[in-house]
Amino acid sequence: MTDKTVLITGVAGGIGRATVALFAEKGWRVIGVDRSLFGSDFPAGGLFIQADISRAEELEAIFDKAQEFTSSLDALVNNAAMQIAKPLLETTVEEWDAVMAANLRSVFLGVKLAYPLLKAEGGGAVVNVSSVHAIQTSANIAAYAASKGGLLALTRAMAIEFAPDEIRVNAILPGAVDTPMLRAGLGRGHVGGGDIHARLENLARKTVNGRVGTPEEIASAIYFLADGSQSSFMTGQALVVDGGATARLSTE
Repeated sequence: MTDKTVLITGVAGGIGRATVALFAEKGWRVIGVDRSLFGSDFPAGGLFIQADISRAEELEAIFDKAQEFTSSLDALVNNAAMQIAKPLLETTVEEWDAVMAANLRSVFLGVKLAYPLLKAEGGGAVVNVSSVHAIQTSANIAAYAASKGGLLALTRAMAIEFAPDEIRVNAILPGAVDTPMLRAGLGRGHVGGGDIHARLENLARKTVNGRVGTPEEIASAIYFLADGSQSSFMTGQALVVDGGATARLSTE
């Protein structure tokens, strides 16, 4: 058991739920945030906050509640995100701004608000959940890809600025992981037609491992980056967890 505390956003989704479960299993106190309800099985001794991280005033309220709950944070996991899957020419300004607010601006502001809590006990870790779309992308997902690419640059900038305070900042880039967001985006045509199972099988064949990842596998990588006993010499880095998909030439 440990006396460490983590704040995780986007906890009601697939990766978020798995990450909450893993940190709780490791003995961390968990503060979870999502605009959707989590349910009655949120870890005992933790705190769930229902709020929308894309709204600046709600982010401020989140950290007001976090400061009432704890005097320090050992880790912040910026996992919450939204995806617009449509052609760039059909994407509206409002949709573009909504994606940037949820995926990029929320991290900028959230880290500013978390900074005093992260610094309080001599440092900690920030883990930003980016995406392989930050480095290799496809059609009809431009706003999401741009937001996740921006998150990589922001990760590096924060790592440099926060190093004197012993705050490490890294990003994880998940590939194809079986989550509600992934399934919702399978209609873009990039993995062919057929029912959801056929599309998942087509997607799996595009990875080197020949399968789609699980939320638990991503949670393990997030925990590795958050846990200073395992990743103490890592900061400003992008950890790709994609079953080898980005290792293979697209022409093969």
